[in-house]
Amino acid sequence: MPTIPPTLSPPTPPRNSGTAAPLKRSMEARHLVMIAMGGVIGSGLFLGSGYTIGQAGPLGAVLAYLVGAFVVYLVMTCLGELALAYPVAGAFHIYAARSIGPATGFTTAWLYWLCWAVALGSEFTACGILMQRWFPGVDVWIWCVVFAALIFGLNAFSTRVFGESEFWLSLVKVGTIVALIVIGGAALVGFQPLNADAGPPLLFSNFTTEAGLFPHGFTGVLVTTLAVFYAFSGSELIGVAAGETRNPETAIPKAIRATVFRLLVFFVGAITVIAATVPYHDVGLDESPFVTVFSSLGIPHAGDIMNFVIITALLSAGNSGLYSCARMLFSLADEGHAPHAFRRLTARGVPLVALAVSMVGGIASLLSSVVAAESVYLVLVSIAGFAVVGVWMSIVASHFCHRRAFVRDGGNVTALPYRAPLFPYVPILAFVLCLASVVGLALDPNQSAALYFGIPFVAACYLWFYLRHGRPTRRASTAAVSHSSTPDESTSRT
Repeated sequence: MPTIPPTLSPPTPPRNSGTAAPLKRSMEARHLVMIAMGGVIGSGLFLGSGYTIGQAGPLGAVLAYLVGAFVVYLVMTCLGELALAYPVAGAFHIYAARSIGPATGFTTAWLYWLCWAVALGSEFTACGILMQRWFPGVDVWIWCVVFAALIFGLNAFSTRVFGESEFWLSLVKVGTIVALIVIGGAALVGFQPLNADAGPPLLFSNFTTEAGLFPHGFTGVLVTTLAVFYAFSGSELIGVAAGETRNPETAIPKAIRATVFRLLVFFVGAITVIAATVPYHDVGLDESPFVTVFSSLGIPHAGDIMNFVIITALLSAGNSGLYSCARMLFSLADEGHAPHAFRRLTARGVPLVALAVSMVGGIASLLSSVVAAESVYLVLVSIAGFAVVGVWMSIVASHFCHRRAFVRDGGNVTALPYRAPLFPYVPILAFVLCLASVVGLALDPNQSAALYFGIPFVAACYLWFYLRHGRPTRRASTAAVSHSSTPDESTSRT
C-alpha cells in the first residue's frame, strides 16, 4: 500500500462537518482510462489533425505526434507516483501545494479550472454548429442549451453515472479511430472492396511530396509539435479522478499504462493512416480528415457518420471537462482558497454547487464568443492553452520535489507501489520539453497571445495568494494542506 512521505503529517478529517457525504470511491480503472481518453480525443484529432498534416507534411505530422506521445508518457509516469502519494480529488494543486508550496498549488488549480471552463463553451458551440447539418432551421444556441443540460445532468446524478457515460461516449470515438486504422491500413496494401475505382496500393507514397519529406521545413514540424502538446491535454484527468477511484494503488498504475499505450496507438496510428492515404495539400480545417479518408474508401454516408462521431467526441470532452472543473473548485474550497459553499456535497457525493458554478463559467465563455469574440473570448482561449502546459510543468516539478523530500527524509523508494523510472532525468526532461513549448509559442503568431495574457494571469494568482494569505513557512504549508484528505483517503494511504 502507498506510504505517506515522512515530511507529511498524518491526514485529519475534513474541516467541513456539514458536508452530506464524502466523495464516493466508485470508479474503476476502466473508467479512469476512458475519462482520460475522453478528455484527449476530441476536435484536436478529428479536426485539427488536418492542419497538422498540412503544416508539417505527412512525415512531419507523424514525428510531431510521436514527440507529443513521448512527453505524455514522461508526464504520466510522474503523475502516477504523485497520484498514489496523494489520492485526493482535484489532485493537481494538492501535488503542488504539498511538494512546492501552497501558492503554486493555488495557481495551478485556477489555471486548470479556467482551461476547462473555456473549453466547455467552445465544445457546446461546436456541437450546435455541427447539428446544423441535420437541423438547419434550429438556432445554434438552442442546441448549446440542450447539450449543456445533458452534460450537467450526467455529472450531477452521481460519480458512477458520470464514469459510465464517459466510458460509452469515449467508446464511440475510440471505435471510430480503430475502424480508420484497420480499414485505412487495409487500403494502403490495396484492399478496398467498397471502392470500385481504387488504384494500386498506396503504401507510403504520399510521404514523399514535391517539396521533399518536410514541405515547410523543420520549422513547420516545430510549430505543429507545440499544437500537438495541446492536442494531448486531458490525459492528466486520471489525477483529478484519483480521489474517487476504488483501490487506487492498483487502478491508477493500470490506467496510466493503458492510457499511454492507447494514445500512442490511436493518435500515431490514425495520423499515419491519414497522412499515407490523403495528399497533404488536400487536408485542412474545412473538413475532418476522417471524412476525407472514409469517403475516399467508398464508405457510404461518411459525412453523416463522422458528424455524429465528432459530436459525441465533443460531448465526451465536455463531460470530462465539467467533472474536472467541479473537482478543482471542491478541492480549492477544501484548502480554504475558494468559497466554503463549493465543499457542499449531495447524498451521492457530488459537489453540486461547484458543478453549477463551473457550468456557469462554461456558458459565460460561450456567450463571450458571440458578444466579444475579438476580446474576451480570445483572451480566455489563450490563457487556456497556456494553462495546459503550465499544469504539466507543475506536475513534473511536484514529482521532482516530492521524490527528493521523500528520499531525504528516509523513505524507501523500492517500497513505493508505483515510481517513475530514471529519476531525476524523467521529470527534468519533461519540464524542459514543456518549457520549450511555452517559449516556442512566440514563434507562432496564432498562439503568441497565450504568453501576453497567460504570464500576467499566473503572476496575478501568485500576488492574490500572497496578499490574502501571506508567505507561509514550509511547516505551515504542510499543515495547511494535510486536512484535505477524506477518511476514505486516509485508509488508502496507511
